[in-house]
Amino acid sequence: MTPQQQAQKVFIDQFEYQPQVLVYAPGRVNVIGEHTDYNDGFVMPCAIDYGTAISGAKREDSIFRVYAADLQQWDEFDLSQPIKPHFDAAGDYKWTGYVRGVVKYIQEKCPHFKTGADLAISGNVPLSSGLSSSAALEVATGKFCQIVGGLDLTQVEIALIGQQAENRFVGCQCGNMDQLISALGQQDHLLKIDCRSLETEAVPVPQGVAVMIVNSNVKHDLVAGEYNSRRQQCEQAAEFFGVKALRDVSIAQFKQHEAELTALDPIVAKRARHVITENQRVLDAVVALKQGDLQQLGVLMGQSHVSMKDDFEITVPEVDYLVELAQQVIGDSGGARMTGGGFGGCIVALAPQEKIEAVRKNIAEHYEKHTGLKETFYVCHASAGVSVL
Repeated sequence: MTPQQQAQKVFIDQFEYQPQVLVYAPGRVNVIGEHTDYNDGFVMPCAIDYGTAISGAKREDSIFRVYAADLQQWDEFDLSQPIKPHFDAAGDYKWTGYVRGVVKYIQEKCPHFKTGADLAISGNVPLSSGLSSSAALEVATGKFCQIVGGLDLTQVEIALIGQQAENRFVGCQCGNMDQLISALGQQDHLLKIDCRSLETEAVPVPQGVAVMIVNSNVKHDLVAGEYNSRRQQCEQAAEFFGVKALRDVSIAQFKQHEAELTALDPIVAKRARHVITENQRVLDAVVALKQGDLQQLGVLMGQSHVSMKDDFEITVPEVDYLVELAQQVIGDSGGARMTGGGFGGCIVALAPQEKIEAVRKNIAEHYEKHTGLKETFYVCHASAGVSVL
């Protein structure tokens, strides 16, 4: 059953009447450009064919009743009262922060929004995998509110409200990439996003090329400190260079002052080196894809992974091993790298479709034996962004 079908069925089961609205927002995989978004830089993700559906209906009062089908958990809050977080000590109700946060910041932007609603949520984005289950939930919630409230919001505004919820309500200082691609994704295309100007450029996935995602099943939780500390280190580096964000520093400028920054703070220097070189890799990857040059794309993805491992220090041994196993099979006909915030989660690989089974087989034969964990293997298609069904 798809998330869309599941959300509708669960709505009828739980609320005992017919829903009026069905929205769906996809998760995403980032092909290249990691931790560059909150540095005002460039990223190149695609929306994937896994996502979150919300089935629901408007109420006559100001109460929001929300049922998360996959967790079998309820939340309820009142739009006429200040919206506050609702977590339990174990973090079991963390999902409620994404819904409440989006509704809260929609109200700030559209103060007349007081419409209560009943919602059932269902998704199939693997949780804690780095494929943006949270952004899919935020964007779906924003779109749902836009429809039931008749609100004048663009897709970009919905995405930025989702980011605001994550930054200010949930407490993860992520950039805007995940929400933007969930809102703006295009079928069969990657999307180069300039995270400062919010300009986007659709870059076609070359014919016959597969997007493979392999989950290490090492769970990560970005709210727990590491992500936020990387962001602070990047801000320190920007301050050193006297710029608004590391986006404004060229590779040549970095090299010129690298020794000085390293003497001051070697860790901050490494973080800056990753972001500054990664921005250039995204721009180079756009050119490689347009030329159908999978060999060059593979080189750039490989460099990106090494940079995340050595300079940004966000990979884990299991993820490094997955990249190695994938690359053994792909050779110079594509590439593999860690994707997402880091500290676990997934790798992404782009390669000709005829390589899929050999990559799957090599990983299945070695990964579990070596790590004690069983991988999950997905073949994804670049998909459209949020939609009303």
